[in-house]
Amino acid sequence: MGWHLSELIAKHGVPGAQIAVLADGEIHDEAAGVLSLHTRVETTTDSVFKIGSITKVWTATLVQQLVNDRVLDLDRPVRDYLPGFRLSDPAATEILTARHLLTHTGGIDGNHFTDTGRNDDAIEKFVATLADADHLLLPGTLFSYSNSGYVVLGRLVESLRGKPFHDVLREHLATPLGLTTVATTTYEAILHRAAIGHVSADGELAPTKSWAVRYFSTPSGSHLAMSARDLLKFVHLHLTDPALAVLRVPQLASVPDFGGGVVGWGLGWMLYQDGVAGHTGVSKGQKAFLRVVPSAGVAVAVLTNSSGAAPMAYEILSTVLADLTDAVTTPLPVPPAASLPVDVERMCGTYRSTLYDRTLTVEDDRAFLIRRPRNELAKSLLGKSEERVEVVRLNDSAIITATPGLDGHQVLSLIGTDEDGRARFLHDGAAAYRVS
Repeated sequence: MGWHLSELIAKHGVPGAQIAVLADGEIHDEAAGVLSLHTRVETTTDSVFKIGSITKVWTATLVQQLVNDRVLDLDRPVRDYLPGFRLSDPAATEILTARHLLTHTGGIDGNHFTDTGRNDDAIEKFVATLADADHLLLPGTLFSYSNSGYVVLGRLVESLRGKPFHDVLREHLATPLGLTTVATTTYEAILHRAAIGHVSADGELAPTKSWAVRYFSTPSGSHLAMSARDLLKFVHLHLTDPALAVLRVPQLASVPDFGGGVVGWGLGWMLYQDGVAGHTGVSKGQKAFLRVVPSAGVAVAVLTNSSGAAPMAYEILSTVLADLTDAVTTPLPVPPAASLPVDVERMCGTYRSTLYDRTLTVEDDRAFLIRRPRNELAKSLLGKSEERVEVVRLNDSAIITATPGLDGHQVLSLIGTDEDGRARFLHDGAAAYRVS
């Protein structure tokens, strides 16, 4: 391949990484760095990295297999398949479908974190807790990224296959495809050379103190790990099996801008410009990136053990796609050269999600986004009583952080209009609703 990965990880301060490229039916891969700054174990091409939310494409594939086997209809209510299924909103319970969940339009709280244990019944128990969780909107109303929604899909898979999610994934995907590095649980991961995530601590990267959150979130992206090569073997299935092409058919023609270059959504797949599909995964100090150009039969995967790996990954993705296809990778967002004033009347106010209240305010001609935790879990995640970040207007419907964080600048969209002409939602992939 036309780069030196060891030089790139040094340039971007990433402890370890793998790259794999699928072209002309062949996969080429490379690894560099270490799996942990603590153990200094070398990264190899058969090491396993967590793929985070790229897992959602695997979950969507298992769901589509159920459709192909004629045991699931994407447009029938979920309650028809899960006896006793209930959301806090009775109207939402009646109409929620698997298609809503696959496209993040189900309105289910995306940050409903409830520990239901480590056992095989954790997913079933978690889905039961949604009866008491906040429900943002009626299904079909608005795109709002929801990890919890994919847990419900995982429960559908379990219920209709009669086995725990990780067993279904292995039996229906990993084993038939001959994927030798796929680890569906922590118990399987320790049998491999497993990457450890790294996060910023006092200005420096340090290994995380845990490898994964509880088992309940496995279908949305908490546990699945593998090599970049095996990830692209899975992608090759999607490029060669016509029955899976439907997953890349656009379901949402557009989504709010949250800085990742996503312009639409399929059934599980993020859709980018120039016919590119893919997904990004974030988990416990690891970041994974997948881009696929079906028309060219090209795919690239970048797996890393750093929460700040996006700049390196985007450099690789843009280079590979430019060399092998006509597709262009949208660069990471940056503030406009000339700062634009925030539209106070439309944009400013307080927006609420389950975990946080976010207040957009202007002080002495400078705009700030203030995040305050709403519960003890949010306090533990934020680590302080409030977070204040300066922002500027990116365009007529979005703001962007003025100073880059570890992983670049963050974009948030302001969408919808209330009766007073103000934005109804502050959107960073998931929607927070205006409360004042």
